[in-house]
Amino acid sequence: MLSRSWDTYPILRFDETPEVEVRILERPAQPPLGVGECAAGPTAAAVANALFNAMGVRARDLPLTPERIARAME
Repeated sequence: MLSRSWDTYPILRFDETPEVEVRILERPAQPPLGVGECAAGPTAAAVANALFNAMGVRARDLPLTPERIARAME
């Protein structure tokens, strides 16, 4: 173990990240499994956290609509 806390955990900068090559495979005989769905959860959490940082509102119901954000502000 090299780091004991998130404060000292070394996070790569964008210029330090390795190059990533994405390939979408054509497999017409296979059932569709989707592309990129694994990012949906973390993305929603990041947007909700950005909302909290910007407005101090902790909205927990998705999708984040103006009505749900207004309700969270009550």
